[in-house]
Formats: sequence, C-alpha cells, structure tokens
Amino acid sequence: MSGPPHPGTPTADRSRWTVLAVLCASLLLVAIDATVLHVAVPAVSEELRPSGVELLWIVDSYPLVCAALLILFGTLGDRVGRRRVLLLGYACFGVASAVAAYAPGPEVLVVGRALLGVGGAMIMPATLSILRHVFPDRRERALAIGIWSAVAAVGAATGPLVGGVLLEHFWWGSVFLVNIPLMAVCLPVGAALLPESTGEGSGPWDVGGALLGAAGLFSAILAVKRSGGGDMFTPGTALAAGLGVALLALFVRRQRARPDPLIDLSAFARPAFGTSVGCIVLTVLALVGLALVAAQYLQLVLGLSPLETGLRLLPLSVAAIGAGLAGSWLLHRLGPRAMVAAGFGLTAGAVLLLMSLGATDRPVLMVLGFVLLGFGLETTLFASYESMLGDVPVAEAGGAAAIGETAYQFGGGIGIALLGSVMNAVYSSGVRDVAGVERADAEEAGHSLGGAHTVAVRLGGEQGKALEEAAREAFVRGMHVTLLVSALMLVVGAVAALRLPRALVRCTTRPSEEGRTLLPSPVTRR
Repeated sequence: MSGPPHPGTPTADRSRWTVLAVLCASLLLVAIDATVLHVAVPAVSEELRPSGVELLWIVDSYPLVCAALLILFGTLGDRVGRRRVLLLGYACFGVASAVAAYAPGPEVLVVGRALLGVGGAMIMPATLSILRHVFPDRRERALAIGIWSAVAAVGAATGPLVGGVLLEHFWWGSVFLVNIPLMAVCLPVGAALLPESTGEGSGPWDVGGALLGAAGLFSAILAVKRSGGGDMFTPGTALAAGLGVALLALFVRRQRARPDPLIDLSAFARPAFGTSVGCIVLTVLALVGLALVAAQYLQLVLGLSPLETGLRLLPLSVAAIGAGLAGSWLLHRLGPRAMVAAGFGLTAGAVLLLMSLGATDRPVLMVLGFVLLGFGLETTLFASYESMLGDVPVAEAGGAAAIGETAYQFGGGIGIALLGSVMNAVYSSGVRDVAGVERADAEEAGHSLGGAHTVAVRLGGEQGKALEEAAREAFVRGMHVTLLVSALMLVVGAVAALRLPRALVRCTTRPSEEGRTLLPSPVTRR
C-alpha cells in the first residue's frame, strides 16, 4: 500500500502544487465539456441532420455514461492505482475528442460523446483522490480542494462562453478538437510528475458489483433525464426508473454482504460524510436550475448573443474562484456546519434578489446577484467536499471522490427534471390562451420560448407581437417561480447542514493486531 507523502519528501515539499496544477488543468476540460455543446447544438443539427432521438443522445450520452461509471473507475483506482486510471482517462478523452470532432454522422458523434464520458469518469474521481493523497495536511488540503472545486465550477460555467467564442470563428467540431492539445500535454507531464497511490487492496475487486452499480446508476439517471425532458409519465421512463431502483437495491445488498465491499455504505450514517453528500446534491440541484433559466433569459428575453451571455455569467465564475481561494481560511474559522449553512443562506438570498429581474435589462442587479450566487454556491460545495473527503481514510479516497461526483451528477439530473418541469408548467400555461392565436400554434409556442419566437415570426402582424409578448411575460413569470422553488431547496440545505460537525473532523485509522487498516474513527480537531 502506498501511504501519503510525509513532510520532507519530494512530493510533499516540491511538487504537490505542480501536481495540483496538472490535475486542475485536466479537470477544467472535463467540466467545460459537460456544457460546451449546449451552444453548438444548432450548428450540429444543421450539419449532421440528426433525428430528435439522436440529438437527445448526442447531448445526454456524455453525462449519462460519465455518471454511471464514476464509482466503477473510482474504486478501480483505489485497487490498481489512481495515476494509472487517470492517465488512461487522459488518453481516452483525447481519442474521444478526435472521434467527436470529425464525426461524419450523428451515430459516430454519439459514440464519441459516450467515450468522452468514459474518459471523464476516469479523470474526475482520480483527480480528487490523488489530491487527497498528495495533501495529507488538512489546512493545505482545504486550500487545494478550494482551488479544485473552483476550477470545476468555472469550467461548467464557462463552457457556453468557450463554445460561443469557438463557434464564431470555427466549425462545430472545434468545441471538441480544442481538448486534444491539452490532453497531449497532460499525458506525459502527468506520467512524469503525478505520484502513484492505491488503497489497502484487501480482497479482490468486485467486478460484478461495479458493473451492477454502473447499470443501476445509468438506468436511474436516464429516468431522471427523461423526466426533465418532458417524458415523466411514459412507459420508457417508468421502465428505466424501475430497473435503476432494482439494480441499485441489488448493488447495496451485495455490498453489505461482502467482506471487502467497493463502498463502505456505513459511511453514509456518519454526519460528516452522509450529510455532505446530501448537501452536494441540493447545491447542484439549485445550480442547474438557475443555469437552466439564466442562459435562456439572457438570450431569449434580453436578446444577448451566446458570447454576451457568457460574459454576463463571468462574475459568477470570478466569485466562485474567490470563494475557492478563501475557502480554507473560512473553513478553519467557521467549521463545516456554519460554513455550509452560511453558503446555502447566501445563495438563497442571491436567488431572491434575482427574482427582481424582469423583461428589461438590469445589469447592476444581475452582476450583484451573480457574484453572491457564485460565492455562496462555491462556499457550500467546497465545505461539503472537504468535509466528505476528510471523513474517510486515504485508502478509500477514490471511492469517496466517486460518490461525491455521482452526487453532483444526480443533483444536476434532478435539478433539470424538477425545476425544468416547474418552469415549463408555468410558462406553457401563460401562452395557452393568447387572443387570435389558434390552439395548434399556442401548443407549439408552449414548448419553449424559442419555439414561441418561431411561431410569432410565422404569424406576423399583431398576432405575432401578442404571442411574443405573452411568451416573454410567461417566461419571466416561470423564472420567478423556479427561482422561488430553488430558494426553498437551498433553505432545506441550510437546515440539513446543521447535522454536520461543528468543528473540523480528522479521519484516523485504527490498526488491527495484524497491522491491517480497519474502520475510520473521526477525531474532532478544536
């Protein structure tokens, strides 16, 4: 077993911050790739002519595959080596980027996006578990996790901005091709600089359990995504949900019965771990819901271009970076409980402030709201990740990181399903009865604000103006209701955070008589 580096070793004293830079560079690309395609969808549709189902899989195959395989590759890294899995992920991500960039048809693009999900699932938990290994000191690790989580948030937020810039100068495949040079650098640099580490390696790796968990997660997240896409009460969604629940129940039963499980399920009973995972889900749920309405509001209500939209969202990213850098200082003064609760409270306040936005542009209010939003969300995510990761021994870092990332993906899927449904319900009811507009046109306009604009242009005259005005008002009303629901979710998160430890918890391990590592024992550090 490879233990954590000690002060005085080369890894601890000279290269750990370089290691962090390499890990963050690769994580940035993975995070950007999760959202960069959103602005490229119209160009992809025009060039490749995918069907509706093919377009759905082009968009969803990456997050679906990535989320399904996080636990599989996270626990595999604990057994065979986290650096080994990470480097394989770099190679897979680079090859997949080339496949996606030069896809001649929608089928190949779906395959390329799925391979990107495989590479992302290798990279994401490995970066966090290697970070846990390289930074054994709690104070330094808190700063490193703050930088790591800020990079992840910035990557997801700037994905549309990066996509918008590339699409203004190049073809749609450039949003994937840009990954290759950085991965070509990360692969040899990572091989030279990153330290190898594994867990305790007791017992064989449960291949069957890993595949069972991956299949269950894939089915469950597919059901959530289908619900968010408007197919909540269809047989396909019910089948995916039922299969997901059944497979995950079998996975849990299998893990509890094995002497060497992939995941220590008893960790969820510990407040520092289980509550942190729940807080991650609630934070991302609110974040995705806000991003869902923000991009549409800026482009379709205020009429901004994709590039202008990305620039308007930039204060959120800058505030997230600031929160990540200040996170270590805040955590050691406030503790996990107060910091997570304060982050939820600040984010809820920002959401309520943004409810003042309407059909007219209010840039100062928007910037203030986005700054508070970015700082609050990153504060909550940072403290939750740090509390979760600090509660497990380094031997289980890969599995813990995978659970955290899976919670992130679940929160995103649930956010789109729940808040998207709220948004659509309020919006569609507002365009249903517009004077002079036939029922078929009203139903088409009720699918989205973009669809309403298309119908309005086709109708023209007073009818078109009336429909467009009604659609804009209905969207703003739906945005306000969605923001209110997000605020309520954030308040629930603040209450849940009261279960977290008041002060930092340091995880130690209790050796057995044979010298093996046994159960982690949390020790409060005052």
